[in-house]
Amino acid sequence: MSASVPVLPDSAPFSPEQRAWLNGFLAGVFSRASVPSPTPNFQLPTTSAPSPLLITFGSQTGTCEGLAKKAAKEAKKHGFAPTVRDLAEVTLSTLAQTPAALVITSTYGEGEPPDNAKTLHAALASAEAPRLEQLHFSVLAVGDRNYVKFCQCGKDFDARLAALGAKRATPLAECELGHAATFTKWLDTALAALAAATSTAQPIPTNSELGTLNPEPEGDAEPAFHRENPFPAPLLAVRRLSGEGSAKEVNHIEFSLEGSGLTYAAGDALGVVPQNDPALVSEVLAVLGHSGDEPVATAAGDRPLKAALLEHLDLGKPSAELLATLKVDPAAAPHHVLDALHAAPNGMPAAADFAAALRPLQARLYSISSSPKAHPGQVHLTVGAVRYDLNGRARKGVASTFLPERGLTEGKVGVYVHTNKGFRPPADAATPMIMVGPGTGIAPFRAFLSERRSTGATGRNWLFFGDQKESTDFLYRDELLALHADGFLTRLDLAWSRDQSAKVYVQNRMLEHATELWGWLEAGAHFYVCGDANRMAKDVHAALLRVIETAGGKSPEAAAEYVAAMQAAKRYQRDVY
Repeated sequence: MSASVPVLPDSAPFSPEQRAWLNGFLAGVFSRASVPSPTPNFQLPTTSAPSPLLITFGSQTGTCEGLAKKAAKEAKKHGFAPTVRDLAEVTLSTLAQTPAALVITSTYGEGEPPDNAKTLHAALASAEAPRLEQLHFSVLAVGDRNYVKFCQCGKDFDARLAALGAKRATPLAECELGHAATFTKWLDTALAALAAATSTAQPIPTNSELGTLNPEPEGDAEPAFHRENPFPAPLLAVRRLSGEGSAKEVNHIEFSLEGSGLTYAAGDALGVVPQNDPALVSEVLAVLGHSGDEPVATAAGDRPLKAALLEHLDLGKPSAELLATLKVDPAAAPHHVLDALHAAPNGMPAAADFAAALRPLQARLYSISSSPKAHPGQVHLTVGAVRYDLNGRARKGVASTFLPERGLTEGKVGVYVHTNKGFRPPADAATPMIMVGPGTGIAPFRAFLSERRSTGATGRNWLFFGDQKESTDFLYRDELLALHADGFLTRLDLAWSRDQSAKVYVQNRMLEHATELWGWLEAGAHFYVCGDANRMAKDVHAALLRVIETAGGKSPEAAAEYVAAMQAAKRYQRDVY
């Protein structure tokens, strides 16, 4: 005999959606009752204790931190009690006591873990790593397919956790930057699998939750303009920084943020939404034999093929899907979509098939070179234009040449702020600051110095800057010399690699001044590096270790521990790419 099923009265203070949900819940509960029951007093169902879930991220620029926070909001809806942790805060002991975890990590350089993931990455690979049979996990590896070791750090974490006995809730997921659908699919699958593995039931609304079935996100509200909805920023100025005769083209770019509501801090990056070169689009259409008017699907909806190629689809490195569509051998390694089209042996695909095989055109991130306190309502960039010849054809970077060539004529460029909380000037205005930023790596340090100058910071400032030639490549020469002349920039050490027979780099200057550098470090200085990850950042890191060994009188092992302690205290920060 079944129990009678109570129904919420129409006068109950709930929305139609809430009333329908609760009536359905009550019907399910009472239809399973095995004994008669008197007409009950209506009570809200209670929830079981949510299961703990560790969500940890490895991030060089903050992208994976943002994904981790999104994952935490979704995890609560699946009955979990999520905790978001920087991988630098996660130890082997933490993992040994964790029942369920999501790991979201990027890779930087040629397959290396981001700075905040290095300690745990090494610990998991050590002989002392414990067995982790109690842990259920899923890894999202975020990367850029233009790098040979795509998503390597995520692959390492996935393989090592499994080798230690942890159980994969889902296979490793690989995600290119900007592929929101991949992230969403992985997260939904991973949360469902972890819920099943840890017997986590879906949550039941409590009294406090019944106010809305779609609560607002916790924390700061998302700005009106963001990656998915960039702000059309007026381009105010483009000024050439590199001199006549330089082997490089570096430009100073200024945007207006007036009316956008966007805010940023020194150390953040700006996402720039570029367009492909119209001449390249015309050449692609000519090879395809299409007019450009053919309708094709894009993430923004259906567009004519020409507009899609100009604004929405990547014409850089061809995807594996495109090579398969064109029947081009991947071993031929075509560098660009146009190369792949020329190599196609069996004719051209239909417009819709071609567009479907292209990657979406991604925004480019550039370190911001201004301080909002010194330049309110504006944001500045320092951009090196990429131009080179390959196989007899002139090639160029999409965004780095779009800005100086067509940005002003376009008038407005889509931008958004990319927060990088792991790269900030010292919070204490009296703390000394050492900055190493050759070439366009000067960008965030121009922002740091402007910020400190505007706030009246009293801490000493030391900049190592360099490039090829002093006469043509001394970026922001007048600004830096003026700051040094008035004493605000306490030390300015320069390295020019092509002004003498023996090449001199910033790391050489560091070693020349090892004693002074060690003194600054011992006085609590924060140490910053910005620029090339593959060579410069590694050489600077090696020089820093050498300084600590020689001037500090430490063994190589003790020097490594000293640097690790600096990183843990966020006194050693890098913005490398």
